[in-house]
Amino acid sequence: MKRIVFLFLSWFVLGQLAFGQTPQLTGKVVSSNGDKPIAEAVVRLKGALTVVKTDIDGNFAIPVDTQSTQILVLSHPDHDDLEVALNGQNNLTITMTSNVRYNQYGVRVNRNPLFTEERNGILVMESLKDDYKIWFDFRVQVDGAMFSKETLNPIGNGTSIRRARFAAKVEFAKNWYGEIDLDFSNSELELKDAYLQYTFNNGLELKAGNFKEGFSMESTTTSRYLTFIERPNVVSVFGPSRHIGIAGSKRFGWLLGIGGIHFQDIGGLEERTFSTDNNKDFGVDEGVSFTGKLVAMPLYKDVNKGLHLGVAGSYRTPKTDAEVRNTTRYSTRSLTSINRKKYIDTDLIGNFDHATMAGFELAAYHRNLRIQGEYILNNVHRSNDLPTEKFDGFYAMGTWLIFGGKYNYNVEEGEFTQVARGKKWGDVELALRYDYLNLSSSGKGTIRGGAGEGYTIGLNYHANNNIKIMLNYAYLNHDRYANGKGKLFVGHDAAGNLTTDPKLVIENDGQAGEDFHMIAIRLEVDF
Repeated sequence: MKRIVFLFLSWFVLGQLAFGQTPQLTGKVVSSNGDKPIAEAVVRLKGALTVVKTDIDGNFAIPVDTQSTQILVLSHPDHDDLEVALNGQNNLTITMTSNVRYNQYGVRVNRNPLFTEERNGILVMESLKDDYKIWFDFRVQVDGAMFSKETLNPIGNGTSIRRARFAAKVEFAKNWYGEIDLDFSNSELELKDAYLQYTFNNGLELKAGNFKEGFSMESTTTSRYLTFIERPNVVSVFGPSRHIGIAGSKRFGWLLGIGGIHFQDIGGLEERTFSTDNNKDFGVDEGVSFTGKLVAMPLYKDVNKGLHLGVAGSYRTPKTDAEVRNTTRYSTRSLTSINRKKYIDTDLIGNFDHATMAGFELAAYHRNLRIQGEYILNNVHRSNDLPTEKFDGFYAMGTWLIFGGKYNYNVEEGEFTQVARGKKWGDVELALRYDYLNLSSSGKGTIRGGAGEGYTIGLNYHANNNIKIMLNYAYLNHDRYANGKGKLFVGHDAAGNLTTDPKLVIENDGQAGEDFHMIAIRLEVDF
């Protein structure tokens, strides 16, 4: 009887052990890149705690928990994650897809998946971790203009591609930003922005490269958001625009400070040729400018209204991008790029030692109403005891989004950005502007480059984030000295003949000089 009981118990225990033994799943993991074994691949079953890794030959063995989902999960840093259904199998050969990539130099590269979105008409690609973002800025502005025919100097109507821009902009590692911007208008390639920027955690921004100097509010505002087809004459003449340099900006609540050191203008081929020739032939320094601005924004926390008070200054030495060394020149085409005549023109000013500029800015807005104006004073200091030439000018404008839109102001840069439209179909903006420029030196100065004023009425249709249609009517009134370096008629002499000499003009002040009317239109697409 004891032997029978002992055998029964033995069979029971052995049966229980056999019944409770955990089955094993074995397999081998290989790469899609040549079926090479993958070592250190992590293998687990969904719903189970056990995790194993493949050996140097890609082999693995893992207990199969009956409570698991019977789905095998594999991961490896050089391969895409993979899930495999067992379907009753206990030995598998599994192929994982390699995600290793190499650049054109054969160097392995890091990968960061991006997702793509359209944001206010701009194509943006951004990483899931928000540590990398790249977007493109395309801008095409097609202009046309008609001019009055009863003029002293005939003006031809015409059209042009005012801007055809392509820019690539990237944010990486959260604090770094880079940009390159090219213009292809009228089949001429010109470099615009090209710089690198770093933003510190305290908000200080430093950038180096080719970019706009922080001087005039209207000058630094991108052409994408201009209210009128052309900037006012005083800004187009005195606004320093883009130069190679290093600059910093920092906002302290309601106060914004901008300052930089700037060198050459490299945008156009002509300027670059002058600069390289002067360096090669004469070994002269390329010149330097120190430019800065302070902007007070007392209502900076209010998103519906604001006040902008700015003061700017610049000290500028001769640049080698001038046609002749130690000279400078100021000129303008009077609110149009289609009429190529430059009425107000100082010609080359010799014995140029340095120039100083001061600028004053005022702007205010409340929802769909805005006013804005600037005054700029430019003094050209000359060597050899020649007198200082003093030039100045200003503009004032007011705008109204008729159908309830809203003006947006960027406190980080101290300028207006894209408007918010009041209706689903868009909004219409009415704008008025007066601008004045005087390039005939006051005081003891001897330069008589002429003066002129412009009255402009603008009507803009903001269709959506991508489309804007602009219509401008302008009346330009020039004085007798605005003769385009002595090439343009400014009145009649005593014999009734047209003359370019302001001293021979018999017309009274206010009647001498070229005056004309202009109607201009712009079709703009931004994306």
